[in-house]
Amino acid sequence: MNLDRREAESTVESVRLALAKSATVPKRNKAGTAASIPAKGRAADPFESLPEYEVLRLGQALSSITGVASPFHRLHDAKAGEISFIAGQRVVNFASYDYVGLNGDPRVVEAVKATVEKFGMSASASRLAGGERQVHRDLDITLARLHGCEDALAFLSGHATNVSVIGTLLGPSDAIFCDALVHNSVLEGARLSGAKRILFPHSDLEALERALRLNRARHRRALIVVEGHYSMDGDSPDMRELIKFKRRYDAWLMVDEAHSVGVLGRTGRGIAEEQGINPSDVDIWMGTLSKSLSAAGGYIAGSSALIQILKYNTPAFVFSVGMPPPVAAAALAAADLMLREPERVARLRKNGAFFLAEAKARGLDTGVSSGAAIIPVIVKSSAYALILSDRLLKRGYNVVPAIFPGVAENQARLRFFVTSEHAPVHITGVLDAVVQELETIRQEPSYVSQVVGQPTGDYTALATAVVG
Repeated sequence: MNLDRREAESTVESVRLALAKSATVPKRNKAGTAASIPAKGRAADPFESLPEYEVLRLGQALSSITGVASPFHRLHDAKAGEISFIAGQRVVNFASYDYVGLNGDPRVVEAVKATVEKFGMSASASRLAGGERQVHRDLDITLARLHGCEDALAFLSGHATNVSVIGTLLGPSDAIFCDALVHNSVLEGARLSGAKRILFPHSDLEALERALRLNRARHRRALIVVEGHYSMDGDSPDMRELIKFKRRYDAWLMVDEAHSVGVLGRTGRGIAEEQGINPSDVDIWMGTLSKSLSAAGGYIAGSSALIQILKYNTPAFVFSVGMPPPVAAAALAAADLMLREPERVARLRKNGAFFLAEAKARGLDTGVSSGAAIIPVIVKSSAYALILSDRLLKRGYNVVPAIFPGVAENQARLRFFVTSEHAPVHITGVLDAVVQELETIRQEPSYVSQVVGQPTGDYTALATAVVG
């Protein structure tokens, strides 16, 4: 969508009017009521008329006016490491969760090549019905060993793992108690399961206990869900307290370790190793293969009984093709290397601590991050975050912003993923650039004010325009 300034300003105004109109439309009636049935012969709504599309048009128009390119869907022409290439430009990459630098490791690549030669690319069937290969079983065994559990099961998708497993284990008679900042996949799984979903404020365990005390007795089963390392803020929960609560209220405890494996614990085994708890005290360990294990997919680790139930009942496993054998081989090789080379985890922890200390020394707001691998720089304005990301890219640093509605407007930020492979000069360089550019931006007239006459601090409807 290429617009000149006049066209872009016209689009902004027309889209704002459309969004305002859509906000006054009454909520849809439940399916099956007469009012919800379209008139005979009426065409379905064109996709272009949907509010979601109008928001994208607004974002594109604002991008045309301001000259700030979208920070999303940037096209890379290199592996997802600490260095990448975008539009021919070499950049230091802080948008990759290849935490321990195993993506593209020659030993991982060789494992993938050997598996392709032996099995081809596809399992060509579900694992239940003809798609099982030894590499799948070896991966399951390794993941169970990594978490100190009896068994494990790998899935094609991390998102689908949470959605499908929660839906398998819980239903309308049950309750799910979720930290307010858990991943979308957990919330979707809870919604689709039909269970009562109860959110408690982030890491507020007193609020969790109140919710359990008031609601547990009304439901058949209860599940508490937290993350081992939160992907937006880079902090972790108190596992010992959570274990006390799950025992006291007869609940299952599920921990999403997507950003914990390779990051927490001396050997990267996650929050159980980090906090010295017995892995068997957690009922369901969930993880992904796309981060430290440099592949794709998700998995569950736990008791043998749990894994047997999931093998034969979870739709995302039973009704999906088996994980491509080369992908399983990549994850298996990466897991073995991570466990054999704990110095990778040590380098990551050193880099994370260095980044956090240097950011704080420059007066930057890093929120509650522990400095393990995920460190935000909170700028409290989606406009600032978008402009800052654009200017950092021009200076050779790739950092993706998190803006409203993904986060509250006063929590808009740049989110830095630190890896074991970043050099100190990468860290000091990008932080110096952030300080310099942020100061420049704050002294400039706000483009938000120019376009819509709103102060930057009131960036609400505009911030929903996730620049497309």
